[in-house]
Amino acid sequence: MGTVRRSASTGRFVSKAAAARWPGKTTTERVGSGTSNSTTVHRSASSGRFVTESTANRNPSGTISQRV
Repeated sequence: MGTVRRSASTGRFVSKAAAARWPGKTTTERVGSGTSNSTTVHRSASSGRFVTESTANRNPSGTISQRV
């Protein structure tokens, strides 16, 4: 199982060095065979915290939706 790092504001992948430089603006995620990709979750783009579906619908440009 591996890890990937993403920018919390854009959702784009970033390097390990970039994540270390800006820990408050990046999220680290586990990927691989242990994830089922069957559940959709929503996160705040600014904080990386999980938010409810209704919050994501009210603020689509400020949230990231992904399947885990």
